[in-house]
Order: sequence, then C-alpha cells, then structure tokens
Amino acid sequence: MDFAKEFSMKKSHVEDWMEKQKLSYDNGQNELAEAMNYALQGGGKRIRPIIMIAACEMFGGRARDVYHFAMAIEMIHTYSLIHDDLPAMDNDDMRRGRKTVHKVFGEDMAILAGDALLTYAFEVASFSTSDPKKTIAAISALAKSAGGAGMVGGQVLDLLAEKKDNLPYESLKMMDSLKTGALICASGHIGALMAGANKEGLHAIDKYCSSLGIAFQIKDDLLDVEGDAAVFGKPIGSDIENGKTTYVSLLGRERARELAIEFTDEAVDALISFGDRAEFLRELAYHLIGRDK
Repeated sequence: MDFAKEFSMKKSHVEDWMEKQKLSYDNGQNELAEAMNYALQGGGKRIRPIIMIAACEMFGGRARDVYHFAMAIEMIHTYSLIHDDLPAMDNDDMRRGRKTVHKVFGEDMAILAGDALLTYAFEVASFSTSDPKKTIAAISALAKSAGGAGMVGGQVLDLLAEKKDNLPYESLKMMDSLKTGALICASGHIGALMAGANKEGLHAIDKYCSSLGIAFQIKDDLLDVEGDAAVFGKPIGSDIENGKTTYVSLLGRERARELAIEFTDEAVDALISFGDRAEFLRELAYHLIGRDK
C-alpha cells in the first residue's frame, strides 16, 4: 500500500465534505457563519475523521457510511480548538499558521462560534441514514467523548493541573487520555460501529485508539519544545510558558520519545489479528510519531 497516496485520498474526501458544510445565515448572523467557516476551513491534519474512515473500512464499511459522523467529530474538535485558544484558557494568538478565531472575530464571537459548531455537529450526525440503532449508539459515543466524561473533563483536569507542580505521570496520562484521546477513541469506535463490528472488534479498535491518543499527545509535547513554529502553526514553548506539566517537562525529551514509541507499538499490536486490513491504521500510527516501522 502507498500510505501517502491513501492518506491523501482520505484527507481529500474529508476536505470535500467540509467544503459542503460551509454555513450561511439569512437572518443577520453572517458574522457567526464567517467565524465558524474560518475555523472549519483552517486546514489541519483531519486525523480524527481519517481514523473514522479507516476503521470503518477495516471492518468492511465504506467511507460514505461515516460521512455525517466524520463531519461531526471534526466540528467538535474545531470548536474545542476555538475555546482552547481563548485568553481564559491557553491564550494563543496563532493556530495552524493563522490568527486564532478570537483574534479575528473577537472573544465574544469566538465563544459563540464554538458553541454553534458543537451543537451543529449533533444536527449533522442526526442526518445519518444508517441503521437507527447504530446511529443512536454512535451519537451517544460522540456525546460522551465530547463532554465531562471525555474531552471537556480532560480540559478541566488540564486547567487544574496548571496550579500544581510535578503532576504525577498517571494523572498526566489520565488527563491526556480524556483531553486528547477521547475524540480519537470516538473516531475509531464510531467508524467500527457503523461498519457493524462485533464486541471483540470494538475492543481492539478502542485499544488501538487509546494508545494512539497518548502517543499523539507525547509527540505534541515534543513538538512544543523542539518543533518549527512555521510547521507547527503556533508559537513553540507555549506549554512551558503557561506552566503546564507535559511528558517532556516530567520525564525529559529522551524518555518522552521512548514512551511515544512504546504507546505506538501498543496501538499497532492491538490490530495484529486484522492482518492486511489494518495496514493503513498501522502505517498511520507510525506516521504520527514520525518514525519508520
């Protein structure tokens, strides 16, 4: 398999779908639509919808089977970035090489744009024409991953951790499994669910995604101290500046790199029984931490 070509094709699907989701309002709310579109069309790797598509295909489904949920999860991810960048949170001025939403449209409109994207995500998910039982289960998984038991809960732990020195490793791992990992896990789970995966299959993709989510966050922590701001799309060193405990600050760069590899290998091992069907997801795991097999 040509991974780069396959990744590009899946991303192209997502970008085409995102283009179809451009919003407009006819009742004087055009600035809200502009802020939402600015955030949604801001680029990014589109990792979560790509994982969803790949998981669905691994279990015999098709990309179009997860169309609505792929859009929904990218909207939820985008809303979280808008809110994370706000002065009350991470106070970032740049995201993906562009000014953040609150710097372009103001804090008030950024908050509302995030709120609107979150709610619109569930409207889009509800348009799914798949089996109603699968759709309801997928919407439930999406809601849980985005809320207090998932991403938002992880963000709360992140904020509280800023007031503490030397956050223990297990606490850091729990925080990141929610803040970063929850939506990644939902992506794989929903993709498998919509393709009709059985209990064992769902357990395998959940394990893959949970390990991948931690590896992904460790790589992000490494990029925050040694990445190129032009490539990273935002200032380097912001976590240190904000006094956050990261895998790098807690364990050092070398151990953080080792840990990223360990979690990546765990993710890959979780799919060993799927053979060639899991080739793309295996290659994706290696790709995300920037190493060969």
